[in-house]
Order: sequence, then C-alpha cells, then structure tokens
Amino acid sequence: MACYNATIEGGSVIMDKKLKFAQEQVSIYKQEQLLRFYNELDEKQKSDLLNQIASIDFDYMKKLYNQTQIKNELKTMKIDSVDYIDKYNLPSEKLNEYKKIGTEAISSGKLAVITMAGGQGTRLGHSGPKGTFDIGLDSGKSIFEILCDKFKEVQEKYGITMPWYIMTSKANNYETVDFFERNSYFNYPKNKINFFIQNEIPALDFNGKILLEEKAKISEAPNGDGGIFNALHKFNVIQDIKNQNIEWVFIGGVDNILAQIADPILIGAAIVENKEIACKTVEKAYEQEKVGVFCKKNGKIGIIEYTERTDEIASKRDKDGKFLYGDTNILCNLFNIKVLEKAKEVKLPQHTVIKKINYVDEFGKKIYPEEPNAYKFENFFFDVFEMIDDIILVRGKREEEFAPIKNAKGVDSPETAKKLYMDYFLNRLA
Repeated sequence: MACYNATIEGGSVIMDKKLKFAQEQVSIYKQEQLLRFYNELDEKQKSDLLNQIASIDFDYMKKLYNQTQIKNELKTMKIDSVDYIDKYNLPSEKLNEYKKIGTEAISSGKLAVITMAGGQGTRLGHSGPKGTFDIGLDSGKSIFEILCDKFKEVQEKYGITMPWYIMTSKANNYETVDFFERNSYFNYPKNKINFFIQNEIPALDFNGKILLEEKAKISEAPNGDGGIFNALHKFNVIQDIKNQNIEWVFIGGVDNILAQIADPILIGAAIVENKEIACKTVEKAYEQEKVGVFCKKNGKIGIIEYTERTDEIASKRDKDGKFLYGDTNILCNLFNIKVLEKAKEVKLPQHTVIKKINYVDEFGKKIYPEEPNAYKFENFFFDVFEMIDDIILVRGKREEEFAPIKNAKGVDSPETAKKLYMDYFLNRLA
C-alpha cells in the first residue's frame, strides 16, 4: 500500500514516530484502508489523521465487531414484568405527601436538569442541531426555546433558577452554543446554562473495517446516550453540581417537548420511597410501537429496546388485556447525585445499531448509501438501571408527558408533537 512508502519531507521526528505507530497498528489489525490516502494529504490533515488513529482502541473495536455476530441475548435471560405506581391513581394522602416533599426539594434548589442534545435534525430535513428545529408553532419557537420556557415556569413558580446542562456532540456543539448566543439564551441567565460534549466511537462496515468519512477523517459517531455518564465526569459537570449542593438531577432528551423537567410527584416519590432513581413512563400505545419497555432482566430492572425485543415480548398481555411489558421508556429519569458519581465506574455494554453511514470508497469517491451499510456502537443510557436496586417507576399520561419529535412525517413527527403540545396547554387553560 502507498502508505508504507509515505515520507514527510522536512517533517519532525514526532510525526515520523506517529506515522510508524499508525502503520504498525493498521497492519496488525488489518485496517490498512485508514492510511490509503495518506500521501495525498497536506501536513495538517496528516497530523489530524495520525492523531485519530492513535486514539483508537483497536482491540476494543475488534471485540465490538465480534459482538455483532452474536445472536439476541434476550433468549438466554429470564424476563419478567415490572411494578409501577400510577401517578393519576394514587391515594390522595400518598399523592399529597409526594407533592409536598417534591415541592420542598425543588424550592430549596436541590434539582438540576440535563438535556441530551447531541443529535442533528437530519431525519426532520433540518440541517442543524435538532434542538434548533422550529416545529411549526405560530411563535416560531425552536425546541430549545420550548424547553427553556419550562425553566422559566419553574423560576416563576418556585422562585429558584435551576441549572441547565446540555450535552452536545462534536458535530453540533459549535452550532448549539452559537444558537444560544444569538438568541440571548432565551432570556434565561447565561451562567445557569452549561454545555458539554459526548464521546464518539468509529463506525465499522459489515466486514469489520473502520470507515473513512473523508480521506483524512475517520468516520465516528456519538457513542449513544449512555455516553453521558463518562462525559459528566470528563467535563466536571458532577463536581459543578455538587458544588451547588444539588441532590437530584433530571435527565431527558431534547426531542420530547412535553417532558416535565421538575415534577414534584416524581421527586417526592423517590425521596419518600427511598429510591436512588425514579423513571417516568407512559403506557405503550400499540404492539409494535418503536419504544423501549421496562422489564426485569434476571431479576434486575432494565429496558428492552424495540430493536432488540421479540414479537412475544411486544404482544404479551396480562389478565386485564393490557400489555405485560407496557411501561415505555420516555427518557425522563431522575437520578440521585450519588448514582451519577458511581456511574463513571460502571462499564456499560455496547449495543449494535445498523445505520446508513456516508464514507469514501477505495477510489476516494464519497458514497451516500441508500441502505444501511455499517455498524454503529452505542451505550444505552438505561443499562445503568441494571446496576441499581433502588428504582421506582412512575407512570404518567402520554398526552401530558410525551410528545417526541423523531420523524419528518407520520408518527412522532413535528405535526403530532405540535398537536400534543397545543392540546396540553389548551387543557391547562380550561
């Protein structure tokens, strides 16, 4: 291959060593394609590519590829249904207790919020970060502004200004921060909004080869929402939260515009029942809905993602005709700060997702595949649940808690989310 004859005219000894190391690594792990276009690059591109190669754990990537050949592990697990409390079916005495305790926690500044916003709005036909997308309200508000309105409501209702941490990705961090700057942080205190970046991991084709996004750039993708736990420590978010004497952290996704970020009942339930994690759920709408569902895996509370579930799990019903595995994961979860401190020590499993990923072929031509062509590896946020015993599920109403924006049209689209959002506020005014 051409890369083995690569020379760096007038280059430094350091560059020579980096090139030699990269050549050794790609040869040992049969990933020579990564240096295929090395001689065509300028000095900065060469340096950037060598640094990328040096950062790859090739042993781990080989392990991940081997994992793709393993069949569904659910068949070897004991899967059971899980208990929950219905937020709207609680005895009034218990409901009032949760609300009182939760309100005290919020009012005393014990809550912070993290929004996972590393994705782009590609599926929506939007060229920027998903949070900057305008869902079509008459106000023209973006998703970020809709979420920010919730913080202002808390500010007005409880007399406190909650810290807001936003997890971005390498691909959208600059645009996200710039968007907030250009919009004057939606008139929320700038010092209360902080950004941090999730990690990325290379993508593999179906033969286990690491893809090149460009001749001088390895194709990498965010490592899933579970990457948040390491990122929280890497960017000192946990320490910043602790410095403010905050005890509870609500973590949600950017694309649910009905997420209740400061629900006193959720917080109160966690405190009263002495649980370290409280998860908000809604009942599954139909058999094949593309959502993860809560269950017990070998006795531990966890989630079966829709990409991994069996038809039996999707369709199974209880004696009342309701879905046995009917509590959907809407990514609205409350963590005690102690859990987030411990989570950095937990090695979460990597899940394989098959995606369409753009790449350059052996001739240097950019390819935009029409069908899924590669493996992307993600940590799933919810896998940490299986490491914790003290978890409580609180089931709410879909029309008050869950308006996701994932598809350009049809189910879970801006159109459906907008209707749910407007109906919710009309009901509040009624």
